[in-house]
Amino acid sequence: MFTYSVSVETGDQAFAGTLNYIYLTLVGDKRSSVRTLLDKSWLKRLERGTVISIDVHVEETLGELLLVKLEKEKTLINDQWYCRSISVTAPTGDCFEFPCYHWIADQQELALPEGRGRLPQDEKLSILKQYRHKELENRQKQFRWNEWKAGLPLSIDANGCSELPLDVQFDTAKSVDFSVNFLEGIRILGLNKLKSVFQSWKDFADFEKVFITIKNTVSEYLMENWTEDAVFGYQFLNGSNPVMIKKCRKLPDKFVVTQEMVEDSLDRGTTLQEELQAGNIYIADYEILEDVQPNDTDSSTRQYLAAPFCLFYKNSQNKIIPIAIQLSREATPGQKNTVFLPSDNHYDWLLAKMWVKSCDFNVHQLITHLLRTHLTSEVFAIAMFRQLSAVHPVYKLLIPHVRFTIAINTSARQTLINDTGVFNKANSTGGIGVLQVVHRAMKTLTYKSMCFPEAMKARDVHDQEDLPNYYYRDDGMLVWEAVKSFVSDVVEIYYSSDETVLEDEEIQAFVQDVHSSGMKNCPNSGEFPNMLRTREQLVEYLTVMIFTASAQHAAVNFGQFDWFAWVPNTPSTMRKPPPTEKGKVDMKYIMESLPDRGRSGWHLGALWSLSQFQDNELFLGEYPDKYFTEEPAIEAIKNFRKTLVDITKIIKKRNETLELPYWYLSPDRIPNSVAI
Repeated sequence: MFTYSVSVETGDQAFAGTLNYIYLTLVGDKRSSVRTLLDKSWLKRLERGTVISIDVHVEETLGELLLVKLEKEKTLINDQWYCRSISVTAPTGDCFEFPCYHWIADQQELALPEGRGRLPQDEKLSILKQYRHKELENRQKQFRWNEWKAGLPLSIDANGCSELPLDVQFDTAKSVDFSVNFLEGIRILGLNKLKSVFQSWKDFADFEKVFITIKNTVSEYLMENWTEDAVFGYQFLNGSNPVMIKKCRKLPDKFVVTQEMVEDSLDRGTTLQEELQAGNIYIADYEILEDVQPNDTDSSTRQYLAAPFCLFYKNSQNKIIPIAIQLSREATPGQKNTVFLPSDNHYDWLLAKMWVKSCDFNVHQLITHLLRTHLTSEVFAIAMFRQLSAVHPVYKLLIPHVRFTIAINTSARQTLINDTGVFNKANSTGGIGVLQVVHRAMKTLTYKSMCFPEAMKARDVHDQEDLPNYYYRDDGMLVWEAVKSFVSDVVEIYYSSDETVLEDEEIQAFVQDVHSSGMKNCPNSGEFPNMLRTREQLVEYLTVMIFTASAQHAAVNFGQFDWFAWVPNTPSTMRKPPPTEKGKVDMKYIMESLPDRGRSGWHLGALWSLSQFQDNELFLGEYPDKYFTEEPAIEAIKNFRKTLVDITKIIKKRNETLELPYWYLSPDRIPNSVAI
């Protein structure tokens, strides 16, 4: 008689335990064990957060252990069970790990392969080939593509979170009802006490009566300094939308700024043309908003949009300051495009900057944040589940970085960006504008634009000496290289050559699914690879996916309350048209332009909710679920963590010298995945 010692770990999340019967069968390459009941104690069967051990006795050894089969049989109550992992010690003393991290529902049978990462071409036994094929066949039935709105990246085929596969649903302790969360944010911020919510504010001091109760270093700094041009410019480098500014070598045809207009702002005593040639001029161009229909979901209040140009100058103190703003692209009959300047009336210049920031906010919400982190990450996640077996090393690498992403997007489609969602309550691009903007942005969505170094070069902002104090770029490059190095280490463990990448049918199906299905509505979908030929290409592709879901999302999400909460600095909508003449603006006009009290409340509640880290957040490099069982991969994770700790120290030391610390890309503040 031979004995196999088996340990079974149940998850510690709510309702992870079960009262149902769970049977286990060990499968070797020679024979299988008998079907064994895990726990006969009815009242304490497989409780959450526990490990139970049993001995499985066989008359002959099973050979090399290949699989553990689990079968769930309901009793009086049919519940769910979350199995974390199973380990088996053979009579020889060898230990075999079987990672699970899977919900088992109904009377489901689940086969767990031994945990070493294996490429599909590594499988030599027919039983393991059959398992992989069946696993992916079942997943493709669960994870179906759906076109939620025409022209958008495809998403999961589910009408609500309850329809999602159990393994990608939120933990029950996590509340993701956006409406409830926003209302809670409004309550916490004291905004539920506002009276006359549809009235305009009286002046900036009126905003302060509410805002002064919010303790937030950046927001409080903005409240005191937001009218300064240097603070305005700084936000385009290190605020929540640090992706719009680019070097300007030639002025756009529709931008009618002249040398005479800006000469007083050029402190080197040179001409505008000379500064353009020297590389000291930058621009933020919101062409994508041209002719977008403003939010018309509330017939009681008209809302407005613009498509401005904003010209920046890197002055002799290396500060980025705005020197010209044009809010219109076409001359109104009888009038010319008006270019607003720092030398203008205080209120004229202030309102022009507010218009730029309002447009910037709406571009951030729909493009930088929604499209380029949430929706793209969901495409990668769905394709991963559909095409990569759980024993595939790339699945093991990616699974922490898709945690809750499908669920958060499904919830957003239910309550945030749907026709009656929270987004429409406060933002000028609500209603039909959402689809108009995202459709246009799809034309600029390319694979290379998601490669962080390439994105910096495309905007010509990659040189640290040329454009100093761009902490988003500097910290982003550190994290990008760390992720790339980690991915490279893992790829080299499992792929011995470029040929092994070409031969990997699951990886090829994965990238093909992204290309042909998830991104099929992208006019540039052809620029997303439909095949990977080398290990270098595979490393870059996986780095893009991990960086987008972790670092890029963190950079554009968790500073939203910091930089957008002071409403005059970043209005979510404007209730009067952009000015076309100078000398017509006063405080009353500005207050009538800004969001009313009600929209300001929804704006602040949303920002507060979206900027919060979640309970039990897992930050970059924190992988409590041990999908990898081999020592080289475990060592690669350790090295990755060490690198991230070193980066965190570098950023912390730099931040100690800054009046406004930039921490959004500090690894200890970067969640692994898009989960809020």
